[in-house]
Amino acid sequence: MRTLVWYRGKELRLHDHAPLHDAVAAGDEIVTLFVLDPYFFDGARARELPHRMQFLLESLQALEEAIAARGGRLFVVRGRAVEVVPSLAARWRVDRVVCQRWSEPFGRERDRRIGVALATSGIRFELTDGETLAPPASLRTGAGTPYTVFTPFSRAFAKQIAVAAPLPAPRRLPPPPPGVTADTVVVPSLESLGIAPNARILAGGEAAGRARLEAFLDGPAERYDDDRNRMDRAGTSRLSVDLKFGTVSPRTVWRAVADAVPAGSSWRRAFLNELVWREFTHATLWDRPDVLTHAFRREMEHFPYIDNDDGWEAWVAGKTGYPVVDAAARQLLGEGFVHNRARMIAASFLTKHLLIDWRRGYAHYLKWLTDGDWAQNSAGWQWSAGCGCDAQPWFRIFNPVAQGESFDPDGTYVRTWVPELGRMPSRFIHRPWEAPGDVLRAAGVVLGATYPRPVVDHAVARGRFLSVAKKFLERVAPEAKELRAR
Repeated sequence: MRTLVWYRGKELRLHDHAPLHDAVAAGDEIVTLFVLDPYFFDGARARELPHRMQFLLESLQALEEAIAARGGRLFVVRGRAVEVVPSLAARWRVDRVVCQRWSEPFGRERDRRIGVALATSGIRFELTDGETLAPPASLRTGAGTPYTVFTPFSRAFAKQIAVAAPLPAPRRLPPPPPGVTADTVVVPSLESLGIAPNARILAGGEAAGRARLEAFLDGPAERYDDDRNRMDRAGTSRLSVDLKFGTVSPRTVWRAVADAVPAGSSWRRAFLNELVWREFTHATLWDRPDVLTHAFRREMEHFPYIDNDDGWEAWVAGKTGYPVVDAAARQLLGEGFVHNRARMIAASFLTKHLLIDWRRGYAHYLKWLTDGDWAQNSAGWQWSAGCGCDAQPWFRIFNPVAQGESFDPDGTYVRTWVPELGRMPSRFIHRPWEAPGDVLRAAGVVLGATYPRPVVDHAVARGRFLSVAKKFLERVAPEAKELRAR
């Protein structure tokens, strides 16, 4: 049996990689392949996701080296995957092509087309699970429908899903079979794609990801339940980017945490619950692929957002005059990451204080986040905007001052990313416009010059949103029941 193992950018590892493990265990002749598809790797497209591209290329380079160190070879080839994979599979006379399933609609369509093309050559196309802990569409309500609320989904997950031990990495890999050749290229450099390297981006690769997991278990894990919402503390695992690119599998993370501490541990329960939330977002995307561009709650699709270019530009640049919102904006651009609490505050501010469409924020985050995952990014933005599945109530509007004072009480997070406020006393760090003149002078802050005044008043913006939302929901109420039933 000759097997082509096709790596696709979301499983860049050797540990717990079912397609590779099974091919090795079966004693197959093995060819490993990565396709530099212009959909992602064209210079202009690559520059639209600079932080993700940096992490991906580092991880791809590390994978290529890891495969070579075990005796194999990763063929890196340019071209459109829908053309390259069937062509090389036929030329290499493989019996099957195996790879990990994707949840996104464009990935599923790509795989459908490739499956059809391979079938014409009599080559099997096998998709395995591994992006998530449970196969897509495996959890259903008693009525056989997808879950739309997280808590029932999580209960069903706990009852029905047993997370198996991760598969070991192969110790040795066979070299490519005789006669298997291709016009390969080196893994591109950032410079060749016109992307400036960012030293603040987390290191890519499987070894770096596994080291992050170990560091989390050895350090912040035991305080996770308390610290995960604190923007001023390194209280999270930072594994979201590894799960996004598959440098560490979700099964590896789950079992490492579940096996590390007793089942009654509060932090263990809180952390694993976040992995189940990830499952929920991918399951939702599988059943409702339109959530990448449309509101999950269909009655919210035409919510009356406004064109507010001044507000948008201030929010993107981190110059809204609300320090925690501005810190989130600058952290995103500066290191390709935003603390989850800060993401929620920033998203609430954009969609409710500024009345700007969640889709603009979603696209902006997807461009700059290193861990920019389609399913989770969409779910998070729609949750904040009040239009998604299991969304927060539409009338809940985060107060950025109160949020900052609760989860960044001394202003450490703000001082890191908004250095012009670095000398402000903690009492006023989240509300500099209320500081007396002598306090501002001592801190070197000139409102409207060195730091902007608030672009909106919180109370006024809150009242405006509630008024707009109430009128809109009263208008669509008669059709909401019908839309939900479709």
